[in-house]
Order: sequence, then structure tokens, then C-alpha cells
Amino acid sequence: MSGPTSKTTVGALRKTTDSSFVSAVLTWLAWSLFAASVAVLVARLRLGASWEVPGAVAVDGLTVLLWTVVTFFSGIVHSYSRRYMAGSAHETDFFLGIFSFTLAVMALVAADHLTLFWLCWLAMGLLMARLIGTVDGWPQARAAASVARRHFLASSALLGVALLTLWRATEATTISGIAASADGLGGPTLLVAGGALVLAAMIQSALVPFHGWLLSSMTAPTPASALMHAGFVNAGGILLTRFAPVVTAETGLMLALVVAGAASALGGKLLKTVRSDVKGELGCSTVGQMGFMIVQTGLGFFAAAVTHLVLHGFYKAYHFLSAGDEVERTAPTETESELGGTGVAGAAVVLLTGLAGGATFAVLTGKGTSLDSGLLLAGFVTLTTLHAARSAVRQTGLSTAARYGAVPLVALPAIAVYALAYEAVSGLLAGLPVVSAPTELTALHALVGVAFLAAYVAIETGVYERSERLYVALLNAGQPAPETVLTATEEYDER
Repeated sequence: MSGPTSKTTVGALRKTTDSSFVSAVLTWLAWSLFAASVAVLVARLRLGASWEVPGAVAVDGLTVLLWTVVTFFSGIVHSYSRRYMAGSAHETDFFLGIFSFTLAVMALVAADHLTLFWLCWLAMGLLMARLIGTVDGWPQARAAASVARRHFLASSALLGVALLTLWRATEATTISGIAASADGLGGPTLLVAGGALVLAAMIQSALVPFHGWLLSSMTAPTPASALMHAGFVNAGGILLTRFAPVVTAETGLMLALVVAGAASALGGKLLKTVRSDVKGELGCSTVGQMGFMIVQTGLGFFAAAVTHLVLHGFYKAYHFLSAGDEVERTAPTETESELGGTGVAGAAVVLLTGLAGGATFAVLTGKGTSLDSGLLLAGFVTLTTLHAARSAVRQTGLSTAARYGAVPLVALPAIAVYALAYEAVSGLLAGLPVVSAPTELTALHALVGVAFLAAYVAIETGVYERSERLYVALLNAGQPAPETVLTATEEYDER
């Protein structure tokens, strides 16, 4: 069929004035929280100000940064939801849920007392599970909420074990107190507490093999998905950053983080290649990106992990809120089908761009200039950014020669922006007990690096697509829980 196609409009779009009074008030409050957070951030940057309620709350650089980011996302989600949820029987409940979730996250990142931190972690999980099951008329939505709730309760239980173990070992009731006593930890106590922290972070951030709850949550309203992928899953990185003195005290824990993160980063990317639905692709992408965030903590670069979760939050919030447009923009075309394959010229461009990108990151951050885990950090940032640049260029209508030239024009500025953002975040987090703790390179680090490079080459060249066994394995591994799947389009129309 040739020629322009006309769009059919089904009914009139609701006006935002159709939304409830509660939604309007909570949206205003969300943006007010953002304005207040910006003011606190400016005060921190200009005056170096910090505030605390001894033994309960401590507002430091990480707190003000995350307050600003979380309230900004929350304001956008509130505003978007006024139209999205207008006229829904669940509108008021939904707005109360996302506003309460915002408050829970803000309290979590400011909490210093162990009990307060744990209660905020628990509340955050329960509120997100409720948002996933907002449409309670769908059995699939209730099932998805149940799957998520079980995972979040398990994560909270593991965190409770870690905090109780640390309290008994140090007699400190605050996170800052534990950080001050972390050097004295060791033996079974450190392994139990550190292992529980790592597992709690993995579950909350939907790392493989705990990614099932995230891929089963597609019944959630789109704005709830945006909040989940842009904010909630980042909690694992926040947890490990807060308790960095504990996890860095044991080399085995750091190596476990690298392996777990790398497995999820590679697994998420491969799972994405077999998903045909937009939300499913975005979910698998989140699994991979959270894996990369956890790798950064395992390499000892907690500021880099925070930088990544902030940048990923902006990226994923945009893509979820514009998911409807993605369906139209990514419809298969003849042009896109011809973009595969990398010739000799393309390989040369990618190699040179990668070397230039790694050098750029090293010059701007100082990471990668010595033989330690900073070398891997520079390599991972370069590979992931280069892959993203290649993917973006593939979606354009440029000729083959133009695409080769566009790769460095997209990748190098992106790497520079990442490096500068990393430096800015490092400066803001300067007061934390551990911001950067590079580790010595081991054979395991080398193995992970080779695996990343091999996976990048396999994906770029399309070699992995030739294995039917791999395709089936990925398809099975990326399936949501059966009870959460809508199997007939009529089920949408009935709600």
C-alpha cells in the first residue's frame, strides 16, 4: 500500500479539567516538593549546608540530589496522570498512591535511623505493588501485584536481617554509626549482613534471576510503570551506596556484585532482542541497565552508580510516557530491515570511536588511567554508550556512509556528558563515607570484561541470532508469570 495514511480518531480526548480535585491538589504539592528540593540543592551547592535530626535523619549530598530527581519525576508523572487517569474509578486512589510513594522515597534517602530506613523500604515496596495492581478488576493486575509484593517482602526481610546483624555487631542504631564502625566488621557477621544487602538490592533492582516481577508488571498503568522504571528499581543502587562501607569491607562481596551485575547487564540486553512489545523491551532494557549500575558499585565507583541511576531515570521516564508514540515510530520498514550487519569500514569506525571514547572518559574523570577497576569502568561506559549510539543511528534514514560518520558524532559527546555528570555527582557526594573505592583487577574482572566485549561484538554483528536454541532459551527466560498475561484483546475492552 502506498501513499499517506490517515489517522482514525476514536472519540474525543478527555480534558485535564475532568480530573478530580484530589489529583489537582496532589499534583500541585508534587511540584511544590520539587521547588523546595531545588532550593535545598542550591543551598547545598552554594553554602555547603547540611541538616540533620541526630539519630533519625541526615540530609547530605546524596539526599538533596535524589530529592531533586525524585520530585521532578513525580511532578511529571502526576501531571501526565491527570489526563491519563481522568474519569477512572481508580483516579483518587492512584494519585494517593504515587504521592505516598514519593514521600516514602524522600524519607528513605534522608533516613539515618535503621528502623526508619527499613520502614521506608517496606512502605516503598508495598505502595509500588499497589500501583501495579491499580486496575483491580483485572485478575492479571491482581496477580502481577501479588508477584511484585512477594518479591518486595522478601527484599524487606533480607534488609531486616542485614540491619539486625549490623546492629548486633556494632550496637549502632544509625547508618552513619554503622559506617563509622564498618572497619571492625569481619567473619560470618560481615558475610551475612553484606550478602543480605546484596540480595535485597538485586531483588529491588530486578536483576537476573529476580527480574520476573518487573516483566510481570506490564498491567500497571503507564505512569506507574514510568515511576517504577525511572525511580523504584534504582533503590538497589541507593542501598549499596548508603552501606558502601560494609560491602567494600569484603572483597568477595565486591566480586559478587560485579558478577551479578554483569550477568544481568548481558542478560537484559539479550532478553530485549526477543521481545516484540514496547513495554517488554523497555522492561528488559531496565534489567540490563540496573545490572550495569550494580557492576559500577562492585568496581567501587558508587558515584558512577548514582550518576547512572539518575541518567537512566530520565531516559526511561521519557520512553515509558511516550510508549504510545513508540508503537508508531518503530513500525517495521524496509529501511530498518537493511540496517543490520557491520562491514570492515563499520568495524573500523566503531573501534576508533571506542578508543577515542575511552580516552575521553579517562581524561575527563581520571578513571582508566591506571591498572585498577577504573579501567573496566571506562571500558563499560564506552561500550554501553557506543552501543546506544549505534542503535540510535540505525533508526535514522541516513545512508550507510552517513551512518558511519554519525556514530562518533553521537557517541563521543554522549560519553563526555556522562563523564562530566559523573564528576558533578562525585563532587556533590563528597561528604559520604565511601564515594570511590577502586579495587585491584583480578582474573574474574578480566573474564567479565572479555564477556562484555564478546557480547557487544555478537550483538552488533548479529551472530547470536543464528542460534535457534539461544532464541528459545531467551524467549523462555523473558516470559512474565503466566497468571499476569492478558491473553485476549477483549479483556482490555471489558475494563
